[in-house]
Amino acid sequence: MGSAAAGVVHRLTDLRETLATVESLTGGLLAATIVDVAGASAVYRGGLVVYATELKERLAGVPAELLAERGPVDPDVAVALAEGGRRRCGADWGLATTGVAGPEPQDRKPVGLVFVAVAGPHGTEVRQLDLDGGREHIRTAAVTEALRLLEDHVQAPDGAGAPTGPGHHRDC
Repeated sequence: MGSAAAGVVHRLTDLRETLATVESLTGGLLAATIVDVAGASAVYRGGLVVYATELKERLAGVPAELLAERGPVDPDVAVALAEGGRRRCGADWGLATTGVAGPEPQDRKPVGLVFVAVAGPHGTEVRQLDLDGGREHIRTAAVTEALRLLEDHVQAPDGAGAPTGPGHHRDC
């Protein structure tokens, strides 16, 4: 997890771009992994831990209809979380996790079903993960895969240029 986080932090630092996280099943582990990297304060704006379903709507802006229709473990919910975190925290990138870590299925969704999503300047992507193992393994694997997804989207610096991102920042 740490090396993926370090790579993302260093690349975002080079680009002078920022990151926000919105977490459900990882419960802050993604944010903790990012801030473990020296220099993370240059890029990490903050994040939301929205473990309760109603907080996904209230804090991260996930549409209530989407949550009512599909539940919290859904690819479109993951995208809405990433977009909501990006917008709410005034960041260039939003990174989100949602899923079922167990030990029991949730809303007829199996243990190990996880969605990670990234929202950035050029759009969004969500990945479905079908993970095996216990809660700890599922949660750490979700963090690693979320960071890999972000890494796939963050472009290498082109050498010059002004920082990109929203024109204003709001606090998380």
